[in-house]
Amino acid sequence: MSKAPDSYLLRLLGVELSPVSHTERVLSAIGGFLGIYGILQISTVFVDPLAAALIVASMGASAVLLFAVPHGPLSQPWPVIGGHLVSAVIGVSCAKLVPDTLLAAALAVALAIGVMHYLRCIHPPGGASALAAVVGGDSVHALGYQFVITPVLLNVLVIVTVAILFNYPFAWRRYPAGLTKQARPVQPQPQARSSISHEDLVYALHEVDSFIDVSEQDLLAIYELATRRSLASQLPPGELKPGSYYSNGKYGSEWSVRQIVDESGGPGDPEDMLIYKVIAGDGRRSTGVATRLEFAGWAKHEVYRGDENWHRVDPEGRDGVG
Repeated sequence: MSKAPDSYLLRLLGVELSPVSHTERVLSAIGGFLGIYGILQISTVFVDPLAAALIVASMGASAVLLFAVPHGPLSQPWPVIGGHLVSAVIGVSCAKLVPDTLLAAALAVALAIGVMHYLRCIHPPGGASALAAVVGGDSVHALGYQFVITPVLLNVLVIVTVAILFNYPFAWRRYPAGLTKQARPVQPQPQARSSISHEDLVYALHEVDSFIDVSEQDLLAIYELATRRSLASQLPPGELKPGSYYSNGKYGSEWSVRQIVDESGGPGDPEDMLIYKVIAGDGRRSTGVATRLEFAGWAKHEVYRGDENWHRVDPEGRDGVG
């Protein structure tokens, strides 16, 4: 049998094919053990063993995310802390205000999902915390809103702390994701855009050596869509005009606005040199020289100054911040 049908079947079943080393898998398991062991020690102090098992079930799901997918957006501190605490508050409230247990349980999970969405702290195990507050039994109900602090908050602090300390010695899986040292991006030459091959993507995933919560197909699709939009929005070199202002469209300290003050040739000359000065942002009050093609590769869109802000010049007449 050929390999193509096998690969198709694996993709259809959702079997993850990303290249993760055995070391990474073993570390994930050890981290999960340490996190849950610490949580079990805390939970049994405040509630009976049966309720503790129910509560720890939600933390077990969190352990999978924090130690197997430490760089995933659902694994970061705010989703973990906010997701569990918000869901626990909602669960306790539903248990107190809704007499029907089945209705209260369903309502608690539904409200937890909605609130996590709005607070940008979506963490799937949070739904289990909301559920545990409703169906956890008399020992959980007796705690009332103290359940949010002990054991939920303590459990969350333990598992996040273990994740930070355990992952820190391993540079490729430091937690939170912001602690991971990012490789310095390679500056592409103008028009140096091409499709990523399957082999290139597999190599990159192998170098990361961490489970990525996005399929290979989705990564390729995202790259292609972003590249297509970037190319479509790139300013044609021939439309760059002396006296006009252009922004690189970046954020924070890298944002910059340049004004073209002079040109050596004309719009049709590929060797035309543009003289510019930096009006705002990074490098303000400096000047520079670039070919028309280089400047077009830097410029994201034309802008103008109005109402004390820089606005994008939109050919369709819509206004936007530059």
